[in-house]
Amino acid sequence: MNPSPRRALLGAAALAGLAGPAAAQPQRAPQSPRPAPRPAPAPASAPAQSPLGPVETQARHVLMVDFETGATLLEKAADTSMPPASMSKLMTMYVVFDQIRRGRLRLDQPLAVSETAARMGGSRMFLERGSTPTVEDLARGVIVQSGNDACIVFAEAIAGSERGFVELMNRMAREIGLAGSHFRNATGWPDPEHRMTARDLALLARRIITDFPEFYRFYSERSFRWNNIAQENRNPLILGRFPGADGLKTGHTEEAGFGLTASARRGERRLILVLGGLPSMRARAEESERLMEWGFREFDNVVLFRAADTVEEAPVHLGERPRVPLVVGQEVVATLPRGWRERLEVRLRYEAPVTAPVLRGQEMGRLEVSGRGVPPMTIPLYAGADVERLGLFARIPAVARSLLGGGT
Repeated sequence: MNPSPRRALLGAAALAGLAGPAAAQPQRAPQSPRPAPRPAPAPASAPAQSPLGPVETQARHVLMVDFETGATLLEKAADTSMPPASMSKLMTMYVVFDQIRRGRLRLDQPLAVSETAARMGGSRMFLERGSTPTVEDLARGVIVQSGNDACIVFAEAIAGSERGFVELMNRMAREIGLAGSHFRNATGWPDPEHRMTARDLALLARRIITDFPEFYRFYSERSFRWNNIAQENRNPLILGRFPGADGLKTGHTEEAGFGLTASARRGERRLILVLGGLPSMRARAEESERLMEWGFREFDNVVLFRAADTVEEAPVHLGERPRVPLVVGQEVVATLPRGWRERLEVRLRYEAPVTAPVLRGQEMGRLEVSGRGVPPMTIPLYAGADVERLGLFARIPAVARSLLGGGT
């Protein structure tokens, strides 16, 4: 008798005693690095969407993600192209940090300030032509003071010109998966083709924190003094001492409105929040604090399974042992709403009985997690042990029992 397919189901009650959650969300297909024609932005009055329902916000673009699991907690026009303004300096500094990591720059290395850099308008570090600030000084000038002049010094030192540096920015953006970004300058200066998405900004923030932890400390500085001029960090969560806030970047132009890419950490949880198109500095400060607090308050990270936990014992057809454990390959962590035990639905899917031989580590099925307010997740299941096939003489009575309806 051929093994018959079986679909196993585990209800929420069966997992009520487990500690919690989840796998990363599906990756989006790569897109062209040059944004397509831009759809109209969402109206400021439209709410953002969340697993818990709509959330009111003044921002035109919103994305909040959990750093560990990648779960999206809040979203509004997150894939719509927008002018990032000075938030695109995150990409400028990603390139700079990469150059330091490769040994092409040193933090204590002095760089010359050209006339072009010294005359740069907009937000400035107030560099003087012919001066030689160090790479660390310039990094703090870009990050804390949003210095356009410091960006030009980096561009000229690394690539010979801002144009060459922009080519490097776009190439590296493609390499790290920024599918909706296209850069035209190193500063975020207004340009109709200088565009990013909130999703790309969140990804870039994650990459900075993950790839360059030794430099991320600069983003939490409250102020920096250069040329006898002290300037405060524009990040309202840093200035307002929001609990757990540790950095990243603001932006503002007339077209872009007021924006923020921010990170905050409490305990083992870190959230990344991107806001764009706010009407004022006050709105940026109030919305960022309110939405960050909402994200920490309404969701938890839960360990659903530990690595190698047995989820199910699957029956084996013609095997030397009657059952094989189905296990998860790694710790499964999910971002779930408070009260997740009443909402969680878990389905176990595999073909049963399993036909021997079975190899340890062989993929056997999948675990599907869903529920109201729960980001859907699919987790592969693997054989937790080897199961050899019965020898010829041992298989004869097993097959006979199967034919007579006695099972295997």
